[in-house]
Amino acid sequence: MKSAAGCVATLLHDAAMNPAEVVKQRMQMYNSPYHRVTDCVRAVWQNEGAGAFYRSYTTQLTMNVPFQAIHFMTYEFLQEHFNPQRRYNPSSHVLSGACAGAVAAAATTPLDVCKTLLNTQESLALNSNITGHITGMASAFRTVYQVGGVTAYFRGVQARVIYQIPSTAIAWSVYEFFKYLITKRQEEWRAAK
Repeated sequence: MKSAAGCVATLLHDAAMNPAEVVKQRMQMYNSPYHRVTDCVRAVWQNEGAGAFYRSYTTQLTMNVPFQAIHFMTYEFLQEHFNPQRRYNPSSHVLSGACAGAVAAAATTPLDVCKTLLNTQESLALNSNITGHITGMASAFRTVYQVGGVTAYFRGVQARVIYQIPSTAIAWSVYEFFKYLITKRQEEWRAAK
């Protein structure tokens, strides 16, 4: 049941966030013609249609599943190493969370590069003997390779890892803290009965 809930949550989350990611990435591009979010949304809608906001949706889902799988497996593996008794230990939660996020981010960077290309339709790629819009993950993978070879799949890996380290360290430490508090309160409540 938990895995089904996780799948549905990911589907809905990515469906809601994919258009926002498209707009964010287009506004972050070097020499972006957009100065306001509304300008970007309007231009994408008028020039490319609603589908442009979901061009990378399947890639986003394809990236999130392995990211989360690697993230959770790495966290659990490191907890077995740093905290085998599974006690509340903030330093082990921060360290394991940071490392898990770094490993997952690095491993899924090629998928993130392809998703970014699908979202931005970056002009360098479009001007390199590619006609029309880049659609679908296979097309994005081919385009990235044509434009930059194997190393292009890992452009931005350092920034992605640096972004994930504090994010996942904080997320795991907060999760473990509240799990500890709730468990402690439940034990106190049971003992008081």
